[in-house]
Amino acid sequence: MVKNLKLLDKALQLLPEVKETVVEPLDIAAFLKPLKKGDSVEIDFGRHLVGHIKLKLGYVRSHPDAPVWLRFSFAENKKEFEERVEDYQGWICSAWVQQEQVHIDLVPGEYFLPRRYSFRYVKIEVLDVSSKFDLIIEEAKAVALSSADDSRLSAYHSENKELEQLDRIACNTLHDCMQKVFEDGPKRDQRLWMGDLRLQALANYETYQMNDMVKGCLYLFGALPMENGQVGACVFLDPEPEVDDTSMFDYSLLYVVALWDYYKQTKDKEALRDLWETARTQISLAQKRVDNGIVRDRDVLGWCFLDWSLELNKQAGAQGVLLYAMQSAIAIAQELRENRDAECLKGTYEVYRKAAKAYFYDEKKGLFVSGENRQISYASQVWLILGGVVDSEEGLRILHNVAADREALEMVTPYMYHYYIEALLKCNADEEALAVLTEYWGGMARLGADTFWELYNPKNPDESPYGGTIVNSYCHAWSCAPAYFLRKYFGEN
Repeated sequence: MVKNLKLLDKALQLLPEVKETVVEPLDIAAFLKPLKKGDSVEIDFGRHLVGHIKLKLGYVRSHPDAPVWLRFSFAENKKEFEERVEDYQGWICSAWVQQEQVHIDLVPGEYFLPRRYSFRYVKIEVLDVSSKFDLIIEEAKAVALSSADDSRLSAYHSENKELEQLDRIACNTLHDCMQKVFEDGPKRDQRLWMGDLRLQALANYETYQMNDMVKGCLYLFGALPMENGQVGACVFLDPEPEVDDTSMFDYSLLYVVALWDYYKQTKDKEALRDLWETARTQISLAQKRVDNGIVRDRDVLGWCFLDWSLELNKQAGAQGVLLYAMQSAIAIAQELRENRDAECLKGTYEVYRKAAKAYFYDEKKGLFVSGENRQISYASQVWLILGGVVDSEEGLRILHNVAADREALEMVTPYMYHYYIEALLKCNADEEALAVLTEYWGGMARLGADTFWELYNPKNPDESPYGGTIVNSYCHAWSCAPAYFLRKYFGEN
């Protein structure tokens, strides 16, 4: 495995400390009752949090003469309590379900669950207890974990109170995903993904401004490439830093964009120089998948992400992501005065851009199509617009055309909606962008979200890409877009 120890050492020194905060339940009286076999209690901590739970246990009647057997279930969303793990038949590992069975030998006493959970609600079921005594939960506390520095977060102000609510939920989402690294989801997958990092970093610049944390994560990806130099889709931090064996065409390219975003925010030229070779390599590797200016289509599952949809053809979107990343690569090369690289990239970009317009654009439909079946999707339009294939005026016409096309494949993740809003803003459609943000993220808020979700399909809110909502993540990094867009483009801030 390839490891750049110099970059890795820099990365680890930049990562923040995780801080602890004790959180009390909303209603202590709700669980202060004697519990027999088969009884249960639900504890609401009032907000989403990531961390541990501590209990103080007591008893009534006779002295305890046997262990207590308990089942703990943790939920970010109460819906998780409605599914039984035994009934889950999805393709992702059921070990992600936040359930534990424990035997507690000594009562009275205190008990600390060592695993980290992501939750607002905790359900405690008494699977068995001696008939000679009843169990009492005298005290329950959560130890919440986050590296986010709340003192750096200023309030967002708007005359529209719904926008303030969306910003608050988005900040909560980012806050709980900020652990030692920017995790994609603190329930699942608990690691650093490149696609998520780019969006988290943007939100961070407008909120917590913990830019060294962004820098450390960029260095981690740079230090831990795959064997061919490609930035992996995600990296693990523990038990030791290591890249996953998963790669995605678009995620690798977004490393280039995230690096340029970071430089624009910080003017950190040392980091730009340190990581330029990694960024340049992503463009070079992507170009190996290009024939006659067009990214080759593939039928390999997961070769390019774009959105959680097995139906989505990725070819046109992949072309757009490549062009989008090349724009950032050109800017980096110019900033570093790597003039030969800059000129070469500019020339190649123009070839790919013109090829994309000729190959993917359907004049009759006024839309981009993708793949041999000429599929029409939001993702294809968005990414080719962001890639600069058309100007803002034509781009807006295309976005209006796809919205009017009932057969167009729609978006299902906040991740893809983020880029849809970015495309609307690029096309100077600020009011439309705000309306989309308010309607989409507002839909989650109206369903009671106190952090934003991994996947939300307004037409099917219970949709899961995994085969069961019990493994869905209801606090997911790529959904913190409102904090970025509202603070940067809308409102007094």
